[in-house]
Amino acid sequence: MIPAALEYHRPSSVTDAVKIIEEHGDEARVIAGGHSLIPLMKLRMTDLSHLVDMQDIADLKGINVDGNVATIGAMTTQHELIESDTLFRVAPIMREAALQIADPQVRDAGTVGGNVANGDPGNDMPGLMQALNAAFTLVGPDGAREVSARDFYEAAYFTAREEDEILTKVSFAVHGKGYAYEKQKRKIGDYATAAAAVLIEKSSLSCSSASIALTNLADTPIYCEDAVDALVGSSLDEAAIDAAVKAAVGASDPAEDNRGPIAFKKHCAAVIIRRAIERAISRA
Repeated sequence: MIPAALEYHRPSSVTDAVKIIEEHGDEARVIAGGHSLIPLMKLRMTDLSHLVDMQDIADLKGINVDGNVATIGAMTTQHELIESDTLFRVAPIMREAALQIADPQVRDAGTVGGNVANGDPGNDMPGLMQALNAAFTLVGPDGAREVSARDFYEAAYFTAREEDEILTKVSFAVHGKGYAYEKQKRKIGDYATAAAAVLIEKSSLSCSSASIALTNLADTPIYCEDAVDALVGSSLDEAAIDAAVKAAVGASDPAEDNRGPIAFKKHCAAVIIRRAIERAISRA
């Protein structure tokens, strides 16, 4: 099907993009890589008459590491995440996760901002950003504000971003210690049946910090605080890992769909979470 007629805008600054969105309200939508929006447009499942393309806004692109903080522009592609040696040195989990997103064609065009802002529970970056405790910068008519990734997702496709705001960048404290992003999917290019992002740091013989987040196991990504509590302060022995896996699976709330029934998804979650924890420990 062919999309309905619309007016195409290609602003060169965030300020201009915000003005266009403010002027046209619900009739305007921002497009980044387009992998989520264009299929909806072709099926005429979204009602818009103004398309705001962000490709020419240079300020939305690039990766910067300043001290212990990494900042990624919203229009940075997944391919650019993979290729960045600077980012890999300070947050290698970003490359590991990005390599598991869809396929090379999608990664060449798909952006961090689009993956994060859409609110799709199957997207990989939202859970990863919760594990990294990232902050999202949103810019609208009233200026800029920051929202924690752990507070951003409210329900499937519903987020804390207002309709007249644009997500411009994500930032997080660097983490190059123990990490893992594990994902189970039916085939290359598919969404996860279950995925887990895990970060672990050790001090002497015990776990000094940990972070665990799940993807596509509820209608939002899940930050597993009880699972983290089971690991921190422990010697990361089998009992602590068992307790963390049990807590993380307990926090999940998958729905039955063509990827399987709820019991199967929870089984997959348990396997994936354990793999991610054990791999992160081995790298810590």
